[in-house]
Amino acid sequence: MLGSTCFRRNSITFAAQSSSTHPQFFSLPSPIPQWPQGQGFASGVVNLGEIEVFKVTRFKFIWSSAILDSKKPVIFYKPVEIPNSFHILGHYCQPSDKPLRGFVLVAKEMGTRLPKTNEEKSPLRNPLDFKLVWSSNAPGNLEISSGCGYFWLPEPPEGYKAVGYFVTEKPDKPELDEMCCVRADLTDKCEPYHVIFDVGSRILGFSFQVWSSRPCDRGMLGKGVSVGTFLCSSGLSNGEENHIACLKNLNPLLPSMPNLHQIHALINHYGPTVFFHPEEIYLPSSVDWFFNNGALLYRKDVSKGEIIDAAGSNLPCGGSNDGEFWIDLPSYNDLRDFLKHGDLKNAKLYVHVKPALGGTFTDIAMWIFAPFNGPATLKIGIKNIPLSKIGEHVGDWEHFTLRICNFAGELYSIYFSQHSGGEWVDAFDLDYIDGNKAIVYSSKSGHASYPHPGTYIQGSSKLGLGIRNDAVRSNSFLDSSIHYEVVAAEYLENVIAEPNWLQFMRKWGPKIIYDSKTELDKIINALPHMLQHSMRNLFNKFPVELYGEDGPTGPKEKNNWIDDERW
Repeated sequence: MLGSTCFRRNSITFAAQSSSTHPQFFSLPSPIPQWPQGQGFASGVVNLGEIEVFKVTRFKFIWSSAILDSKKPVIFYKPVEIPNSFHILGHYCQPSDKPLRGFVLVAKEMGTRLPKTNEEKSPLRNPLDFKLVWSSNAPGNLEISSGCGYFWLPEPPEGYKAVGYFVTEKPDKPELDEMCCVRADLTDKCEPYHVIFDVGSRILGFSFQVWSSRPCDRGMLGKGVSVGTFLCSSGLSNGEENHIACLKNLNPLLPSMPNLHQIHALINHYGPTVFFHPEEIYLPSSVDWFFNNGALLYRKDVSKGEIIDAAGSNLPCGGSNDGEFWIDLPSYNDLRDFLKHGDLKNAKLYVHVKPALGGTFTDIAMWIFAPFNGPATLKIGIKNIPLSKIGEHVGDWEHFTLRICNFAGELYSIYFSQHSGGEWVDAFDLDYIDGNKAIVYSSKSGHASYPHPGTYIQGSSKLGLGIRNDAVRSNSFLDSSIHYEVVAAEYLENVIAEPNWLQFMRKWGPKIIYDSKTELDKIINALPHMLQHSMRNLFNKFPVELYGEDGPTGPKEKNNWIDDERW
């Protein structure tokens, strides 16, 4: 019930560890339920074809960089509690100021292709040697008598790849049987993502960086599987000197993906509540309400619009956004204004379910439709300037995406779409309501999604210049755990009947005819000369949608329908 307590991220229960310098274990506010049975979802393991992987979340401390960097220390761990027959592929690290939530995969052979006696071709093999790539006693670092960290790169046999590094607290090489490399055809390329640890001087040539990694091949069709390990680089490589790979899912059945019953259970348990700004007047609606109440289909060079039926069956399907068709509001002012304000009572979230990271995760993209996107508000320092038309357009499709870990069915993170960009937010940094249901704050007029209430500046927050995105909790909300419709899940062949309107690849709003530049020029010219140049540069970086020149295309025409979210 919405009357229950809103759990902020800092009130979530953590399991304390013995040392206050170590991260605390993170757990969701409520226990994970028993999911409906079926396939391999939430079974604890994922079958990738010739190997099976298990997610390890229990670790043993190896070394902390606190002695080198006391402000932003990083801790390195060895995975423990490894199931029988599984092998370590690499070690794990994370900043010490974040809850312990990460994982590494361990692997075992399935024996489905070649006999285990054929060691040269077996999926997993021990490295031939280890190469020391850096230590905390390296030249240029502090002289340390104890508590050192040594970083080792496995040297794989020919035809094999390392997928992680090994860290020790002593200068002795690891034993060869302490980890495994993976046959090259079972791996995929990975790339550096974020710098976790950076020490030394690049100018002097003895710097060392540790990066989080991610598969290069991502998205709905991507086969790359994140191992959870890190990669290392030195000098001026910026992470490009990459000696490790990620795994590849060669199992075409994707047995760890949820079936339809499990999808509904996941949405019922995790579906966020979307809160709208208390002054929001352009609320969402369902698509059929929009069609039933007067939305029109227009065709190029035809002046009169055609009424769209509730199912959108008379919309042209397929093709591309060629400008031949578009949707618009009716011309009658009263009816036009009525549609602009939407109908929250009939609104719902439209759900697209797809594999992520090679089917080891499930992305539940939740799309919300609003008949109208309102005008923007410009912030210049402490001054707020409401814009009369800039930012307006008919039709608005926004979304957020839940990323579910398929090993146990645990919410891992949420992607918050914000106009032309967005951000991934880890589960430990979300606001919750009613157990494990996160809160999504929808910005006033523009409907961008944010993880916490506040005023977000689209532009330069440092200079105080940009478009305001105000996100506040109010009595207007939409519970996606109840009000939703699953409209697509391509991996479940012939299970989900996609609605006809989803195949409409053209604009959900017409080209807006007004000269936004005139309004902007008036605002810019009224500013002090020292700000005019910065403001012109700022406006040039804004997405086209901000100027209200076009309505948006529908969900299936967006890049993230198939590709991974921007992160």
